[in-house]
Amino acid sequence: MTERWTVLKILQWTADYFAGKEIASARLEAELLLAATLDLDRVGLYVNFERPLDSSELAAFREQVQRRAKGEPVQYILGETEFWSLPFTVSPAVLIPRADTEVLVEEALSRIEGPVHLLDVGTGSGAIAVAMAHEKPEIQVTALDCSEEALHVARGNAERNGVAERVSCLAGDLAELPPGPFAMVVSNPPYSPTADCEQLMTEVRDHEPRLALDGGEDGLTAYRQLTSQSGEILLPGGWLLVEVGIDQAEDVAVLFRDAGLVHVGSRHQVTGRREDRPFPIHRNSPCAARADVESDNKVIHDGLEYTRIREWA
Repeated sequence: MTERWTVLKILQWTADYFAGKEIASARLEAELLLAATLDLDRVGLYVNFERPLDSSELAAFREQVQRRAKGEPVQYILGETEFWSLPFTVSPAVLIPRADTEVLVEEALSRIEGPVHLLDVGTGSGAIAVAMAHEKPEIQVTALDCSEEALHVARGNAERNGVAERVSCLAGDLAELPPGPFAMVVSNPPYSPTADCEQLMTEVRDHEPRLALDGGEDGLTAYRQLTSQSGEILLPGGWLLVEVGIDQAEDVAVLFRDAGLVHVGSRHQVTGRREDRPFPIHRNSPCAARADVESDNKVIHDGLEYTRIREWA
């Protein structure tokens, strides 16, 4: 007699199997895969616990479980993920958008005033560009990427979320950014040092695009390229905001200051503003003294460290 697999039984078995494979959020991922197989949402699973799976459903689900057990991210298996409470199509051509990057979006949105033009460098799936355009219907965003496959995904996500008329996907790379000028440049660039890429989690190292991960020998190559061009492409008073890796904020902030950016701060990301002047601010000029580096609860100013009186808001 063929064993009867109900929704509840197969969920329990799969969660245990994933846990044995040291997959984080084993139960959640089991639910996501089974819900997709049965064309249900997760609530639908819970109200159908006693529903048996037929042979075709079992075969389809088994194939997904095997892929996940081999390390393929669940987002690639499903072909989509959520970012900023919006649905995004993803493929191995793009980095999977992560919740940490929503902090970058928050910081960027808080600095937007009026109908401005922004540049998203290394757009990948278009997560940052689409989220910002969706949140601010008055803005225009140019989404730049060197991968045509990634741009195809980004265009689809702009259409999927109703912002295609205001998000322009452009082929290009960090070596030569579009001239702008832009009120803001935002980027989640590759920032893992090359040697560290081999130490990343298996599902990241073996499945996500190396182009979106490898930041060069010290992980700072992309930041150097961004900051070296910031004075040419940013409007006076414009902002450059980037996501940074662990322990990189101070090094990136130095690059920002050296590029003449002021009001440099850190909240897991690093932000910097071009001075409201028609000429660049040099590091040793009096105006450079206003380029404060904010990290955790301390301020680094002209190489001296002070305890912050008020925490970062």
